[in-house]
Amino acid sequence: MYIYNSVSKIKEKFEPLIPGKVSLYVCGPTVYDDAHLGHAKSALVFDMLRRVLEANHYEVTFARNIT
Repeated sequence: MYIYNSVSKIKEKFEPLIPGKVSLYVCGPTVYDDAHLGHAKSALVFDMLRRVLEANHYEVTFARNIT
């Protein structure tokens, strides 16, 4: 699996720090105003990433905050 690295601006082979295990932390929406598409995009993209990782037999620890 390859993931786009926004720092190096290239796709890089995904290699977890601990083989077979991946931890994700997603900063969730700050809900002090009306909902917008950006809130949905964040929720969908990282949920899909979690599902893809699990489908590829990674043990995923996933956390998202809501402030």
